Amino acid sequence: MEAARDPASITGYHAHIYYDPPTTRAAAAQLRDRIGERFAHTRIGSWHDEPVGPHGVAMYQVVFAVEDFPTFVPWLMLNRGELNVLVHPQTGDSYADHTAHALWLGAPQPLRLDVLRRHRDARGA
Repeated sequence: MEAARDPASITGYHAHIYYDPPTTRAAAAQLRDRIGERFAHTRIGSWHDEPVGPHGVAMYQVVFAVEDFPTFVPWLMLNRGELNVLVHPQTGDSYADHTAHALWLGAPQPLRLDVLRRHRDARGA
């Protein structure tokens, strides 16, 4: 059995809000506005209507602090509507963060894990 990992290794979190540009972008925009109004300490990233990085569908990212997890994630659970969301920690291992450490709200979306494997291989993890 592996040694237990210390949650203190988590330096922050990302929430990836997934949407379909023709059908759910308006809902994603409404959620984005509500996040910005309610959670001043989050950092909301750019719209990506095309797949980017390991994300196989359109999304935008919300970066939030460890101390915001207990309020932000439950709020997302109740207010995401029909949108799918990936929440993952920042531990320094992007591959594990997007897979083994991931929390899905709604249906899991396709990830292009080969992008993360290449990054992991390049840094020698």
